[in-house]
Amino acid sequence: MRRSIRFAVGATAGATALAAYLAYAGPQQVVARAAGVAPWAVAAVAVLVLCEAVVDGVGVWASVRPLNGGLSPGESVRFALAGDFFDVLSPAGPVSSEPIMARFVGVATGTGYSEALGVRGVAKYVKSGAQLLVSTVLVGALLLDGVAPRSVLVTLGGAVAALVVVGGVLVGGRAAIDRVLVSVLTPVVRAVSGLYREERYGRDVVAGAVERFWRRALAFREAPRLVALIAVGGVLEQLLTATALWVALAGTGETVALVALVAVIPLPQAASVVPIPGSLGAYDVLLAGALVVVTGVPTASAAAAVLIVRTFELATSLGVGGVATAFLRGWRPRGQ
Repeated sequence: MRRSIRFAVGATAGATALAAYLAYAGPQQVVARAAGVAPWAVAAVAVLVLCEAVVDGVGVWASVRPLNGGLSPGESVRFALAGDFFDVLSPAGPVSSEPIMARFVGVATGTGYSEALGVRGVAKYVKSGAQLLVSTVLVGALLLDGVAPRSVLVTLGGAVAALVVVGGVLVGGRAAIDRVLVSVLTPVVRAVSGLYREERYGRDVVAGAVERFWRRALAFREAPRLVALIAVGGVLEQLLTATALWVALAGTGETVALVALVAVIPLPQAASVVPIPGSLGAYDVLLAGALVVVTGVPTASAAAAVLIVRTFELATSLGVGGVATAFLRGWRPRGQ
């Protein structure tokens, strides 16, 4: 009975969020654009988007593996789908969804919140870095052929450099960062813990949590195979998304090089700074614009292809992800 209730709650949450998206985008517009794309392309895009969501489970499995043996492959896929659900609904995408998912990862693996956040933080860093690096190399090759503009290469190269700098600052300035984190988080944790505990958490508890976070994050230096698996999973996701776009463009009658689409996939991630669930509008405009700039396809074709892919992505994240989210353990805080 409990599983039935969870399924019903998850399906309702997913259907409600999906209906809200369709109302925002305009059901007639979605149907009209979809009708203009070849049926075989629409079906292929649906399959590719679902495969991309499942492949995300590779990175989840590899990142959570150090936590008491981690999760099974099936559980990893379920967590990946749930993560996609929160990616859409949380204000800043993966930046704000990972702290949410860390709670459920900690409960599922029998560890703590800070440990789960540590391994998932590393996973997001490695995944983003691998995707940006692949895109930078590909755009560099396209630039040599006179296809891609120099501005795209500068943007991607700057993003890679920023990741390297951020990583260096985090590791090199760890002591100072720890002091700032403990000072900032202590009053917040004290206030929140007071809602469900008789005794509030203090500075020592927060300092211990920060230390566990770093210990888990830095432990990946001894697990290069897991790091490589996270990177490979991220690149596979990038390739599947690019293939879905390629198929959608082909359905509109436009033929472009797949390598160019692989290169532009990370560019719209900057839309996550827009505080709109799913970055609706911002992500779509950035991705369509990147397609036009790099591939030279007509704006209408780019918009139609992006709309088709995004519709299935959001449908998968909200519908299937909503059901997966309902089966997560750890919704209620644990007091003394």
